[in-house]
Amino acid sequence: MHKTKPELNFWNIWNMCFGFLGIQFGFALQNANVSRIFETLGADYNNLAILWVAAPITGLIVQPIIGYLSDNTWNRLGRRRPYFLWGAIAASLALFIMPNSPTLWIAAGMLWIMDASINVSMEPFRAFVGDMLPKKQRGMGYAMQTFFIGVGAVVASALPWMMTNWFDVSNTAEAGVLPDSVKYAFYAGGTIFFLAVGWTVYSTREYSPEQLKAFEEAEKEQETQTNSTPIARTGSQYLKGGSIFTVIGVVIAIAITMNMELLDKNLFIMAGMFVAFGLCQLLAGFMASNNKTENGFYEVIGDLFTMPTAMRQLAVVQFFSWFPFFAMWIYMTSGVTSHHFNATDTTSLAYNEGADWVGILYAVYNGTTVFAAMLIPILVRKTNLRVTHLINLSLGGLGYLSFILIDDPDLLVIPMIGVGFAWASVLSVPYAILSNSLPAAKMGVYMGIFNFFIVIPQILAASILGFIVTKIFEGQPIYALIVGGVSMLVAGLLTLRVKEPTYQ
Repeated sequence: MHKTKPELNFWNIWNMCFGFLGIQFGFALQNANVSRIFETLGADYNNLAILWVAAPITGLIVQPIIGYLSDNTWNRLGRRRPYFLWGAIAASLALFIMPNSPTLWIAAGMLWIMDASINVSMEPFRAFVGDMLPKKQRGMGYAMQTFFIGVGAVVASALPWMMTNWFDVSNTAEAGVLPDSVKYAFYAGGTIFFLAVGWTVYSTREYSPEQLKAFEEAEKEQETQTNSTPIARTGSQYLKGGSIFTVIGVVIAIAITMNMELLDKNLFIMAGMFVAFGLCQLLAGFMASNNKTENGFYEVIGDLFTMPTAMRQLAVVQFFSWFPFFAMWIYMTSGVTSHHFNATDTTSLAYNEGADWVGILYAVYNGTTVFAAMLIPILVRKTNLRVTHLINLSLGGLGYLSFILIDDPDLLVIPMIGVGFAWASVLSVPYAILSNSLPAAKMGVYMGIFNFFIVIPQILAASILGFIVTKIFEGQPIYALIVGGVSMLVAGLLTLRVKEPTYQ
């Protein structure tokens, strides 16, 4: 009989999750202010989606790579902690540089760098919970991460408003220059990011690969349910699938080129996504045909097509539940400033008051996340994980839909409470279902692959939302939130088909 993984006390779990406070400072400042930065530097709402696509594409590439590398890393800092530290250093520097970008394209480039660095720190944190905690404590671990996500995001989202209203820092500036309130908020965020992640690196120790292997054997002995996985793909299957996706992508690109007057240039992102996925399969097919399969790329592609059952079911739910958040991050600022503050001039007082109010709305939904993270375990005990996720996603979907019905911007805090419950659920419930379905040796790479189904809907949103807002809703960005609300309600219903694993 192997020795099972020991339970950790509250403060051990607190320390190992504390770095997420800093990571969320980076993400919250990015989500609440990047559209404002882009518009200040001359972008209009029609181009916001294509500029924002840097973030999800970066995550799509970086997270599985970091997951695979961290699964196979062991040095004096450990397995995951080296990536926490390296990512924190790079992300903190990017947060200092971003608000000083002199041109739009430099700002867009900095967004790529900043998001890549944040992803390097963030991805191993999800696997870290699986490494360090026994299965019955992992729910608490993800809830603790959600708690720090909420706390960090509340403060970070409101930082520009706090700088103006508490410290009398100016929230206006000349055309093409960001207000000092935004700059100082990013400086504070960069400092907190590094210190919070540094605390987790300093205060936590990791199990060695030999210990993790022994723990995994003990966990296998206790399982009462195993997860089925599909049979691995052959080289010919990769080549066939790759050819189909590549042709579809090329056909879409040609159709867009021939109908530029009717369609939107952002749709090229969707075409590129099909081509990229096709080429990846073709490359995997050629590797299989030539017996060159002993490499990280082939292993990641193979793992993508052999995901455990629970992971495959959750992937669809993730797709529809993350699309609305990306719609909000892109269009909340332009939607609220234009629809509720009647302002489109980025130098006007009304626009900047509206943009600051969006920061407060972000603080509300993130603040709700802290409260919801404590209520979700209670709701799970009364129902189950699937019903809990359905309820929370429904609250979020209805919250998005109500934006078009509310005229008073002060009342927008009410739907943001529903969005907060949805956000808390998305950050915890799928991982609670997923973590016990994954093999310990591939925890990092599978968590990275799971990120595909967070990133793909974001890329799709960047591809089609500009077209939808411009061509269908006559340039009214508030309707992007309505589309997001419908998607969120669909995600809730799809949760009911997910099978929860059971253990002894």
